[in-house]
Amino acid sequence: MPKRILEGVVVSDKMDKTIVVKVERRVQHPIYKKFIRRSKKYHAHDENNAFKGKVGENVKIRECRPCPRPRAGKFWSKAPRPRTEQVAI
Repeated sequence: MPKRILEGVVVSDKMDKTIVVKVERRVQHPIYKKFIRRSKKYHAHDENNAFKGKVGENVKIRECRPCPRPRAGKFWSKAPRPRTEQVAI
């Protein structure tokens, strides 16, 4: 069975070899049919502490068995930031 790959933003790197990644998804409200943003935080294993001091970076994490108990994912790769173009008004 393939592993899920989730994309999110690093929100904490204070723990040793662990980063906290916030993953947002959009769901449709069952009654009002409006799209709502739902988010969840995942603890991901970062063996080399590659993201020390990099809060706000976009990353991809891959599902795996828990390393120690709370960590249910592993750092997979850096995700490119979406480009925002500035328009002169």
